[in-house]
Amino acid sequence: MAAASVLLLLLISLSFFLSTAAQPQSETQSLLKLKQSLTNSDKILSSWIPNVSPCSGTWVGVICFNNIITGLNLAGLSLSGTIDVNAIAEIRGLRTLNFINNSFSGPIPQFNKLGTIKSLLLQQNQFTGPIPQDFFAQLTSLKKVWFSGNKFSGNIPVSLTGLDLLKELHLEGNQFSGQLPDLKQDIKSFDVSNNQLEGPIPESLAKFGPVSFAGNAGLCGKPLEKQCDGSSSSSSSSSSSSSSTSPSFLDSVTDAPTETGPDMASKVMVILLLAIAAAILFLFLKSRQRRRDNDFSVVSRDSSVDDVMQVHVPISRSASSASERVGRRNVGESAKRGTGGGNRNGIGDLVMVNDERGTFGLQDLMKASAEVLGNGGLGSAYKAAMSSGLSVVVKRMREMNKIGKDVFDAEMRQFGRIRHPNILTPLAYHYRREEKLFVTEYMPKGSLLYVLHGDRGTSHADLTWPIRLKIAKGIARGLSFLYTEFSTYDLPHGNLKSSNVLLTNEYEPLLGDYAFQPLINPSIAVQSMFAYKTPDYIQNQKLSQKADVYCLGIIILELITGKFPSQYHSNGKGGTDVVQWVLTAISERREAELIDPELKDNASNSISNMLQLLLIGAACTESNPEQRVHMKEAIRRIEEVQL
Repeated sequence: MAAASVLLLLLISLSFFLSTAAQPQSETQSLLKLKQSLTNSDKILSSWIPNVSPCSGTWVGVICFNNIITGLNLAGLSLSGTIDVNAIAEIRGLRTLNFINNSFSGPIPQFNKLGTIKSLLLQQNQFTGPIPQDFFAQLTSLKKVWFSGNKFSGNIPVSLTGLDLLKELHLEGNQFSGQLPDLKQDIKSFDVSNNQLEGPIPESLAKFGPVSFAGNAGLCGKPLEKQCDGSSSSSSSSSSSSSSTSPSFLDSVTDAPTETGPDMASKVMVILLLAIAAAILFLFLKSRQRRRDNDFSVVSRDSSVDDVMQVHVPISRSASSASERVGRRNVGESAKRGTGGGNRNGIGDLVMVNDERGTFGLQDLMKASAEVLGNGGLGSAYKAAMSSGLSVVVKRMREMNKIGKDVFDAEMRQFGRIRHPNILTPLAYHYRREEKLFVTEYMPKGSLLYVLHGDRGTSHADLTWPIRLKIAKGIARGLSFLYTEFSTYDLPHGNLKSSNVLLTNEYEPLLGDYAFQPLINPSIAVQSMFAYKTPDYIQNQKLSQKADVYCLGIIILELITGKFPSQYHSNGKGGTDVVQWVLTAISERREAELIDPELKDNASNSISNMLQLLLIGAACTESNPEQRVHMKEAIRRIEEVQL
């Protein structure tokens, strides 16, 4: 009898696993359909292939939790075409959709079919036209809506007022017109600047600073100084808010609709099977815990249970067992030896190259809660918050196979010895032939790119002229150090752009992603490093240290104008061609028009100094490298600029 019961349980468990095994395969086909709807995807999404699970860790931009696809992070991949929303809708566990910095155009796709989506990030594309007023009516789980930097027009959809869970709304840099809807939710981050809005600002939005509403000549009322004429009040939508709450964790996994009759009976049976299978799996909990070594658990900023995702860090079985052995030893001893749990395959624990923030091992990272920061040209990045209180950024570098382990170790240790107030010194690395983990300290304020363009409702208002000049001088001093430390390199930095300039809480800039060119496969370096996007390489297929000068010039122009440079896009679409814009204005003696209005408003007596820095940026971005200033001269000129 006992044997029969065990057999019955095993059969039930087997049926459960067979029923769930089919789901990933259908979602694989859904992703492949999405890939087919995108242009240039065969090359960009070459890792999306049949017969390989999207949750294997090899599919670019696919985020999973417990083998369930929960997010698509396809930012900055130069994608275009017609997004197959029907294919995306077939991915039942999807919660985050990120198409930032691509080349999509035309009307907004029917993302309103994705009823359980929580984050919809579309900024810096070329979407046009009005958004239907009821577009958000069915998207009651939405928390983050980022549509900035497109060409949307018409009224802001009133259905936004029904999103009870909404926390972040960014619509800046579009062509929206009409009045602002009365958004009474507990919104934390908000920006509608640089549109064509008019009328009074609703009282519910007056808590945000003037920067959030700048560039809308027709807006009036607090927090703007412009008073509204008459007694007109803000438009208040009476659209009923949905009473639905955020899905439970079980809902986020099964995502099943309400059913009746025979379908309901089937659902009850499935739930019973789940319960029985869970009881069996509980017996193997300890063995499953050991296998967790291959994963980061990723929790979003708002830490809601149903936003939990999983980031795969591929560690082979031998690596896992090696790291377990290291975990039993003293981590400090492991760090001191610098070999971790290394074995003959060159796989081991983290190697500490800088212990000023303490020592930790691979196990500490595996146990840390982590958050996806994004996919850059050189790899994916995650924030990991360890139990010690230290937060770090872990970058997965998949294209650093140019040199062997010993040489790579020597390079990393040279990086680890760097001590300069404007250089981000790495803390540790993990070596595998297939990929490397590169660990640095996490900077809460984020990158200069983010502060300038990503969150204009908060941090951008703090970027006064003294702060921007401090950042420019700090970058110059960091480059001066790199050009001494890596003077023999063709590109002492090689990937200088505002996203690789991190800011401390005191707005001191820290340069990251420097001196990587000798470590990266040449074909990937051409695709990923910003120095290869300069005229030096595009026109002549040659590079010199003058490419770093050009990249420095872009950052200076970005700081002074406040514009997002189109040069950061691989296809040149989106943003502002700051080089051509500045060149034209200088030739027509209209330089003063280039200065960010926020700078002119807050430091009008320093405009001549701003123009001095602007001209340095123009000299650095001269298209002919022979006529471009040298790095040493550019640094000297920047240091001479006064407040």
